[in-house]
Amino acid sequence: MIGVIAQCIIAVSGFAAAFLLMYGLKRMSSPATAASGIRVAGAGMLGAVVGAYFYAFDVDAAAKPHLLVNLGLAIVAMGIGGFIAGRVGKTVKITAMPQMVAIFNSMGGGAAGSIAAVELVGHRANGLTQLVVTLLGASIGSISFSGSIIAWAKLDEVLKRPLQFRGQQVLNVAIVLATVAFGALTVVAMTGGPALLPISTLILSFFGCAMLFGIMLTLPIGGADMPVVMSIFNASTGVAVGLEGYVLGNPALMISGMVVGAAGSLLTILMAQAMNRSILNVLFKKFTVEAAGKPGAIVGEEKPAQASDAAIDMRYAKSVIIVPGYGLAVSQGQQKLYDFVKLLVAAGVSVKFAIHPVAGRMPGQMDVLLAEAGVPYDMIFQLADINDQFATTDVALVIGANDVVNPAARTDKSSPIYGMPILNADKAKKCYVVKRTAGGKGYSGVVNTLFYLPDTLMIYGDAAAVCGEMVEAVKSLGAAAA
Repeated sequence: MIGVIAQCIIAVSGFAAAFLLMYGLKRMSSPATAASGIRVAGAGMLGAVVGAYFYAFDVDAAAKPHLLVNLGLAIVAMGIGGFIAGRVGKTVKITAMPQMVAIFNSMGGGAAGSIAAVELVGHRANGLTQLVVTLLGASIGSISFSGSIIAWAKLDEVLKRPLQFRGQQVLNVAIVLATVAFGALTVVAMTGGPALLPISTLILSFFGCAMLFGIMLTLPIGGADMPVVMSIFNASTGVAVGLEGYVLGNPALMISGMVVGAAGSLLTILMAQAMNRSILNVLFKKFTVEAAGKPGAIVGEEKPAQASDAAIDMRYAKSVIIVPGYGLAVSQGQQKLYDFVKLLVAAGVSVKFAIHPVAGRMPGQMDVLLAEAGVPYDMIFQLADINDQFATTDVALVIGANDVVNPAARTDKSSPIYGMPILNADKAKKCYVVKRTAGGKGYSGVVNTLFYLPDTLMIYGDAAAVCGEMVEAVKSLGAAAA
């Protein structure tokens, strides 16, 4: 009787968790409701975890002697993991968010792979279908695990350069074939066929090849492609969890995994489209690969300007569009920037923020940055919604952005970023660019021709300090008028 009740509780908690996750994801689609959506989804996952402990009331006789020890280990593991995750989540800087997401995503892939490993080693996957699904989930989870670790290392600048060598793609194909071969041999051996190697050796070799492929797949990818790569691995982790949920007969894992996989896949497609590239091109061709022909010659020179002059210019403009980038996040200048914006709005200036889909180091990083400063959602516009407005705008202010406003993407066929849609900051009547130093290249390794255009002026310095100077300059105008 107790076992039946426990199974009912597990089933109900699983379906409730799946519903809350989908509802939470729906609320995350709008910045205004995103925070509550995260709380709703988190509550669902907490319910699923608590519900899983009711398996303790319905275990095999062979497992009962180890029940208390296993429960104790699970509780200790949850306590340690929860403490670390909570601590990191509260203290992480906005610039370190991509690294945190990458390493946490690797844990999701690793968890899916670990579940599969337990199923395989314990011979719990019964029949051909379950074996194939288990191995498929194991391979995807393992690739996501190792690939996300390499993505973390790149984002955290532990690995500072993409690694490429001659014959790399041939090696990758060989690794994939080896993974498939070890998987097929495992299926044959576990379904009563001849075992060319011990089953444990086959399983170990299968996981080793899958993780090696994740590493080799990610190593050559350039830094500018990391937002798309992270989205791919996020979707992969969701698919792996969903497949393992099928093997375990767990509806919460199945539904939540497939929802995450579908959402991540859609996001990946949208981001690839925003870069005007295919997903295969992102995965198998480095963003900074040398293009055919010679790069276009740089015409003109960078023209420096003072932050105070730029502030006064914007104070008397009718319209201003601000393009935030990763440099703003590094300087933590979003609050000072919004203080400056509030002064402009109070003076009757129309101010809007323009966000590129791949700005920053992860999807949505600039949206989070502005939300952290309290910028109203109706002031924030995506590329497709605002790009045509630059041509009628008095001033464009670019802060810490580079590749996403580089006109070479439109005109220079020799440029590696040729064809990538950009924000049309160069079409504004005047453009100010806040940058730490003169010269330099974007994250993709490409020189930005925007800096050298006749109507572009450069403000050198830390973004937070520059925004502070602009605030003081506008305030001084009011003080002088009084």
